[in-house]
Amino acid sequence: MKKFLTVATVGAALALGGCGKSNDTAAAPAGTVKREAGNWKTDVKLVKFEMPGVPDNVKDQMSKQFAAASGTEQCLTQEQADKEDVAGALSKGYGEACTWSKNQIGDGKIDVAGTCTQGTQKVALALAGTLGAKKTDVLVTSKGKSPMGGGDMEMQMQVTSTNIGPCKG
Repeated sequence: MKKFLTVATVGAALALGGCGKSNDTAAAPAGTVKREAGNWKTDVKLVKFEMPGVPDNVKDQMSKQFAAASGTEQCLTQEQADKEDVAGALSKGYGEACTWSKNQIGDGKIDVAGTCTQGTQKVALALAGTLGAKKTDVLVTSKGKSPMGGGDMEMQMQVTSTNIGPCKG
C-alpha cells in the first residue's frame, strides 16, 4: 500500500507545489493563466479512497492525515510567478516516472492524464480542474492495483489553493 500511496501522491505534490515550478523562463502557452504573486493557502481533502482489504480505521487515518496537511501556506514571489510553467513542470517534473497521454493546460483549465511508475507499481494519474490567477482547484485521481490482493484501488484528492494576500514578512 505504501508504494501506491507514494506514486499516488505525485499528483498531489504537483498540485500542492502550486502546479509545479520550473526554473525555465519559456513563454507560457496561449491562454495559460499565471498565478499572482502572494501568500497561497492550500487545502487538501481526501474525496475517495477505495482499496480492497483495507480496514475502515486505516481509511479514517488516511483522511485525518490529509486533513492535517490542509491549511499550508506558501509565498509565491513575483519572480517565481513570472517563471512558473505548469505544462513544463508536468512534462519534466518527474523525469521518467510519469508518461502523459493527455496534457491540456490553458484557458484557465487543466486536464492531464498519464501513468506513473515506481518500482513495479503502476498508477494511472489524472488532474482535472481550474487554474486561475487567484485560485486553483484540481481533482487528483489515482488508480492502480492494490498490493494487498491485487484488486483495483482508487484515490481522489481535491487540492484547492487560494491567494490570501501579500506574502508574510
